[in-house]
Amino acid sequence: MAAENVEPRARQRRWGSTAAGVLVLAVMLFPLYWMLDTALQPEAGLLEADPVPHRLDLSGFAKALDDQGGHLLTSLLVSLGAVVICLAIAAPAAYGLARFRLRGTRTIVFGTLITQMVPGIVIANALYTSYVDLGLVNSYFGLMLADASLGIPFSIVLMRSFMQSIPGEVIEAAEMDGAGRLRTFLRVVLPMSRNSLITSGLFAFLFSWSDFMFALTLNTTDDVKPVTLGIYQYIGAHVGDWGSVMAASVLSAVPAAILLVLAQKYIAAGITGGSVK
Repeated sequence: MAAENVEPRARQRRWGSTAAGVLVLAVMLFPLYWMLDTALQPEAGLLEADPVPHRLDLSGFAKALDDQGGHLLTSLLVSLGAVVICLAIAAPAAYGLARFRLRGTRTIVFGTLITQMVPGIVIANALYTSYVDLGLVNSYFGLMLADASLGIPFSIVLMRSFMQSIPGEVIEAAEMDGAGRLRTFLRVVLPMSRNSLITSGLFAFLFSWSDFMFALTLNTTDDVKPVTLGIYQYIGAHVGDWGSVMAASVLSAVPAAILLVLAQKYIAAGITGGSVK
């Protein structure tokens, strides 16, 4: 009798947990749904859109693509450049911290984590003065470099944890076969760290794609304008055209959503891979 009573209770708890999870997910996704709903009703106001659109109107997307298409390409170029710079710096740093017995390694890693706590406006203001002296204001490379700094600390910590789990015998075998440290790093360590590289690159892309502070502070002209800055100025100029604003927001969310879907298995493996040695 006791066993028969336990199973229905366990089933009820599972159904309750599922219902609670669906409710939380619905609450979190509702802003995204309302954004898409408003984008499909460009003639309606932000609070006047029907909960379920009866007629799909894509004119808002056409207008947003015409206005923000160049800014989307700028964001894509800057984000990809930031990923390359981030991984080029973070991967060797993570390998050095994971494999070489350096004094103060823990302090270096802790200091790397602390940099993530510094407010972005503080870093942006400090960079602006240096960028003026170096001639990097209003430049693609300058914005790539600044955005890369957002992902470097996270990437170093993540890849270091993963590289620590690589068996030392594998690296020693490569060195015994005549491979130097650089070749071992490029031909052995990096391929084995693929999951953490993809995870780090994805987060670096997302950090750069969603950046607003550096884009606003380090650009004084329209020569380099990412989509985040474009939408910000777009709202100021067309505050009554919420359909186009929301359509631009939907378009800006599509690349990040696609990358997350494609790389989700690598993200799970990259985050948990370094937890087991």
